[in-house]
Amino acid sequence: MQRPVTFTDRLRYRFEDTLSAGPIAIIGWLAILSLIIVLVAGGVIALGGITAGVDEKGDPDQWSFTEAAWNSLMRTFDAGNMADDKGWPLRAVTLLVTIGGIFIVSTLIGTITSGMENRIEEMRKGRSRVIETNHTLILGWSPKVYSILGELVIANENQSKPRVVILADRDKVEMEDEIRSKLPNTRNTRVICRSGSPLDLDDLDVVNPHEAKSIIILSPESDNPDTYVVKSILALTNNPHRRKDDYHIVAEIREAKNLEAARLVGKHEAELILSGDVIARVTAQTCRQSGLSVVYQELLDFDGAEIYFREEPKLVGKTYRQALSCFETSTVIGLMTSHDKVLVNPAMDRVIAQGDQVIAIAEDDDTIVFSDSPGGVDRDAVRTDRSPPPGAERTLLIGWNEKGESVVRELDGYVAEGSQVTILSNNPRASEGAKHLDADLKCQRVTFIHGDTTDRATLEAVEPAAFQHIIVLCDHEIDVQQADARTLITLLHLRNLAETAGRDFSIVSEMLDIRNRALAEVARADDFIVSDKLISLLLTQVSENRHLSKVFEDLFDPDGSEIYLKPIGDYVVPGRPVDFYTLVDSAAARGETAIGYRIHANHSNPNAAYGVVINPKKTEKVTFAADDRIIVLAED
Repeated sequence: MQRPVTFTDRLRYRFEDTLSAGPIAIIGWLAILSLIIVLVAGGVIALGGITAGVDEKGDPDQWSFTEAAWNSLMRTFDAGNMADDKGWPLRAVTLLVTIGGIFIVSTLIGTITSGMENRIEEMRKGRSRVIETNHTLILGWSPKVYSILGELVIANENQSKPRVVILADRDKVEMEDEIRSKLPNTRNTRVICRSGSPLDLDDLDVVNPHEAKSIIILSPESDNPDTYVVKSILALTNNPHRRKDDYHIVAEIREAKNLEAARLVGKHEAELILSGDVIARVTAQTCRQSGLSVVYQELLDFDGAEIYFREEPKLVGKTYRQALSCFETSTVIGLMTSHDKVLVNPAMDRVIAQGDQVIAIAEDDDTIVFSDSPGGVDRDAVRTDRSPPPGAERTLLIGWNEKGESVVRELDGYVAEGSQVTILSNNPRASEGAKHLDADLKCQRVTFIHGDTTDRATLEAVEPAAFQHIIVLCDHEIDVQQADARTLITLLHLRNLAETAGRDFSIVSEMLDIRNRALAEVARADDFIVSDKLISLLLTQVSENRHLSKVFEDLFDPDGSEIYLKPIGDYVVPGRPVDFYTLVDSAAARGETAIGYRIHANHSNPNAAYGVVINPKKTEKVTFAADDRIIVLAED
């Protein structure tokens, strides 16, 4: 038979139930017990006639209830207060009060201290709600975060109280320490870190995504990173507390097969960067044009020239070709129609309509100033020669990773029929990739050679001097520093073989850590593709202006207009001083948009941007050498 529930059982149950409420309940009970001890002691002293000795007149020093309770309270805090008590009855009562203070009040103080420490620890973990508005929100953590923060710091220099908030499943203090070590000076930008999962709606609400001006979702360094990104987008767009206005989300997708799912989730609110595809396209373009990676970096970073959109009413009714010469300190590269359609290097006779915006490269948006009197053109310096198109090309691809097939496929869109690609790698996947590629490509034949890419004898046997272009890819299956070290060894061997053969062939190399680029300068590769850096810059640019996604998508796509570095002698007479107005006019006559030039004499000088000059002032005259290049937007 079950024992009946007694009053004591009920009292104990209720007491334990209140204790489960946490430190506040415990503090409440201890405070009540302390108050009871003080009140009981005060009552005993006052009602029992216990005196504290005699007063100055020799009469018994009788305490009132209030006085007795106060003195009892002081003795619970400090046992030393009873040293002056006189009379054993009073000493007995105050001794009991002091003992109660030691066990109960001390426990109360300890509980309060422990509660405060726990609260401080919770605050240290980054669980408090962010009340910032109009901030840039970064969800997730990867090595790209440092480059993104560095670019945002530069972009925010002219902003008032800019804020960047990061939510990642990492310790808040660790994130802050790592950011300080990489970016000791964030200038006027404040970086706020919070710990939590971007997939958890409660954690997401902590960083106030509904009032962020833009949201960058980083692809994590883990298995199935695209799944994480798609879920993060879903947590924003399907959030029950989401805002009515559209979000401005920028996210990185690693694999093309996951792009459609991400688009279905993000719809028109998410700009998606297919990172592997972008790197493959840039690598394919750059291997055929030395200096192109520097051009892209100049356009993508915030330190120098950037791409802006500006509506200029004075251009309405003018043609695109006329608009090219209407800005002295900025370079027009295209138009965005009133329906947000982006046109990079449109037809020269296209008429600019009301509501159209020019897309221009400028130092800042306030430097895009219309000029009523554009400069003149030196007609005598203009040339109409055209270099013959390149014939069949031979490309050597050294190393292999998941981008290998994409690079070769992209290259197939640029080379002439009859071209060849030779793949040198000891990765077993490279052999299978070569077989698939050889069956699918239109303009190239693919051959595969198995061998160690860092072995000098293997490289000599391939005869790199017989190739016009060489691409060196990193091994993504080993440590980043070890992969870059192997790449550096390969580059050193290649340069030495080039010097021995008396041949200067183009080398483009992928580097995983941007810090290793400075070390690799000794190998004198023509270009370095730093994947994480390039994608970081692209994510940051699009987070500041979503329309830039369409601009760079057009530039990276082999269809339409791309960036080319062409011989300067095809446009103007070398050795004759000319201004950039003349270069712009000469390029426009061919249906091309000139955006800069490259001085070959500075091609190995990092302090001179490797000779690349983007958006030069149009009135400044330059005397070009025969091996210098003009940088244009053209269809081929």
